[in-house]
Order: sequence, then C-alpha cells, then structure tokens
Amino acid sequence: MTIPSSGDRPQSPPRYQMYIDGAWTDGRNPARSDVENPANEIVFATVPAGSAEDAVAALEAAKRAQPAWAALPPIVRAGYVADLASAIRREKDRLARTVVLEQGKPLNQAEGEIDAAVTFLTFAAETARRIEGDILPSDFQNEEVWIRRVPFGVVVGLTAWNYPAALAARKIGPALVAGNAIVVKGHESTPLSGLEIARLAHEVGFPKGVLNVVTGDGRVVGDALVRSPLSDMITMTGSVRAGREIYAAGANELKVIRLELGGKAPFIVLDDADLDAAIEAALVSRFTNCGQICTCNERMYLHRSIAEPFLDRFVARVKAMRLADPMTNPDMGPKVNRPEVDKVEEIVNQAIASGAEVLTGGRRLREGEFARGHWFEPTVLRVDTNRANVMQREIFGPVAPVMTVDSFEEALSLANDTSYGLSAYVYTNDLRRVMRLSRELSFGEVYVNRPCGELVQGFHTGWKHSGLGGEDGQYGFDGYLRKQTTYVRW
Repeated sequence: MTIPSSGDRPQSPPRYQMYIDGAWTDGRNPARSDVENPANEIVFATVPAGSAEDAVAALEAAKRAQPAWAALPPIVRAGYVADLASAIRREKDRLARTVVLEQGKPLNQAEGEIDAAVTFLTFAAETARRIEGDILPSDFQNEEVWIRRVPFGVVVGLTAWNYPAALAARKIGPALVAGNAIVVKGHESTPLSGLEIARLAHEVGFPKGVLNVVTGDGRVVGDALVRSPLSDMITMTGSVRAGREIYAAGANELKVIRLELGGKAPFIVLDDADLDAAIEAALVSRFTNCGQICTCNERMYLHRSIAEPFLDRFVARVKAMRLADPMTNPDMGPKVNRPEVDKVEEIVNQAIASGAEVLTGGRRLREGEFARGHWFEPTVLRVDTNRANVMQREIFGPVAPVMTVDSFEEALSLANDTSYGLSAYVYTNDLRRVMRLSRELSFGEVYVNRPCGELVQGFHTGWKHSGLGGEDGQYGFDGYLRKQTTYVRW
C-alpha cells in the first residue's frame, strides 16, 4: 500500500482492515471510519468501524493462542518480538510517514517515534532472561515455598493518539515477552500505526491470535474489550476522563488496570539555574509534538530574579518557531484534530478574558497555508494566580503559562497544587534543593536540569489523577506478570 504525501488527496483512500486471529478482516460492521490528515483535513485512509462482536472475536483468538504462547521459553517469545523490532527498523521511513499523516507531528519527530518503538520492543526482548522468582524456606520439614512470576493471560492495550506507534510497541513488547497474548486498539484519530505494526508481526511469523489489532469507537469496541470476562488485564494510555471510565468498566470483573493518564507538569527555574539550558529545555519540553506529550512543560514558575531575562529570550525563541507542512520538518505541526484545537482555543480565550497577558501567540491560525488543518500559534501567557484555569487544566497544546515566584518553597507549593502527579521539571544547581525533591515534590517522574524524554530503563509512572501502575524498565515489565505461590512438600 502506498503512503500518500502530506498534500495528496487520494482518489480512493486506502482501505485498511483489522487483524484478528492471524487474518485481515473488515469485521462484522459494514461501516467504515475516515482517517484525516490533521495538517489539511484530507481523508487519506479508512478503517473498519469495529463492533463489540469484533472485540470479542479478538479476545477469543487471544484466549485460544495464549496457553501455547506462554508455554514457549521466554527467550523464544523474545525472538519474535526482536524480529518485529528489526522489521520496524527496516520500514522506518514508511512508518514515520504514516505517523505524520495520521497524527501531524513533524517528520523528524515521527522518525524519533519509530526509533522509540524499536527501543521498547528490543528492551522487552532483552528482559526475557530476567524473569525471576523466589525459593523460600518453609516453617515445616521437607517443604519449600516457590514464588513464580506468570502471565496474566489476555492483555488489552489501549493507546493514545499522541504517539500511536511508540505507545503500541510500549505495551506489545513486555506483554508478549511475559507470556500474555494481546489485543491492541488505537485511538480513533490514529488507528493506522497499530495496524502497520500488526502487518509486520504477520510478516515475521507471529503465531495467530497472539497479537490482534482492532479499530473502532472507544465507547463501543474499547468498552467491550474492558468489560469482557475474556480480558485479564487492561493497560491504557490516555486522558483522565477515559481512565476513570475504564476503571469503572473493569470493576465488575475486578480487572487488573494500569493507567497512564494526563499531566500538568510544573517547570521550575530557580535563581541559580543555567538559563541557557533551562530556556532550551523549556522550549523542547513545551512545543515538541505541538505540546501533545503527557510529560510536557504545562506551566512555568520562574524565580523573580531571573524571570525577565528568561522570558525575553524564551519569548523571542517562541516567536521564531516555524509552522508548516509536517513533512517538511518544521518546528511544529498541527494539533491532531478539530476537537483538540477547539479545546486549546477555549482555554487560551478564557485565560485572556480572565486577565492573562499574551506575550506571544494566542490565536488559532485559519488563513493562507493554514486555511485547512488544525493549527494554533505557539503561545506564551503571563498569569498572576495559580488558581487560573490555564494553570490547573491540562492544555495538551502549544501554550506555556508563566508565573513568577519568590522562593524555592513557593515554587514547590504551587507545583504541588494540582490533581495531577505525572512529571515535574526543576532547574537548579543547589544539591540541597535537589535532595529535597523526592520528599517535597509529589510527582512520579522528576527531571532535574534536563528536558523531557524518559528512558526505557526507567519507570514511567504517574501519581494521583495521572494514573495507576507504570511503564518501562524492570518495574514496568513486572506489571505484565502476576505472582503464584506454590508450597512443595516431599
């Protein structure tokens, strides 16, 4: 299938199919859903509008395949996952272009996303020989206590639209190496990356039913996947709203739920910070992927002594950012869809009406080359209260609200004044301040003197409304295994 360029309007958009039980299918619902290019609103592909019956069919296939898959040695399962990583690496260009077309990030950032997908799969494969258990002494003679890590069974992976390829790989790799089968459903706006990964899994010879990818509306297909007694574990990346709904939907079956949800990351720059590094990190951590990263710099707290020189340089850099067709590697592309850019516009307009000062940007772009698509100017707002909606609500777009603080203690207090707890940034060269962060900053992931971008060997975890459980590293991998205790007497 040819991937069209960003400006192409296909005469007949390619028709993708779902991947269930090792075969391609249109599913039981004859309806189809359009996939739109967010840069120009052109429909460039269609996918099945999957049904609840399709969700059940995928779960049934996974349930049949999982026992034989789990019986394989972990290193054999890892071999399939490593082969998938190699196939993705070989098709990096095609997959990156697919990400650009369905999600809107610049091509070089999409290429970085495909690299991340390869890394997630490779790390999971390398973990196969590190699945550990314990043998403990018993209180009784001629007896031992064995504790094994065993797979859950069937995992449902629900992925967000901001990193459709990387997030799918982030779940597929550890789930499969741990011995589970998996059903993946991408977001309705970005369903193609998961289907492309399924195509490569099919080509490298995955056993049928081990990996299934379905498409459709979250409230239909996603709900069926979560509620079905056939699914044993749900891992989801997405919004707090969706996370709450999934948590509730899984309650009747007491599902194991892992949720990686939204964030409202504070970006604190103190009086002793390296301003050059902090400015660069603030830009990267706010405007990469049009601000559509859960760990993004969502609100800035600048120490009064450095606030003006910081803002002078930061605003100048923001004003110089280039927006254009994401295939041309601009600084920033469009928002992913119309509801998302509507939300950003509403937040900014409300902030301005409440007294926020616009230092740059502040407008939705609708003219000239931006007449079509979902474009919003890179924006910096100065606000004077932490209770402002723009300081409390996740923006998930190219808007940086800024406040001035008088002390480290004030910055920590304002940073913690949120229902979120995913990530936070602190720029300081005072080791005493750094050592206080683990006790006084209530976030699962803290970046000190560096921009966003977690590492695969770390643990990506949110607190409070930012989620349950986590991803990556040994702790994330362990989340795809449950423990079984056996008392052995001889």
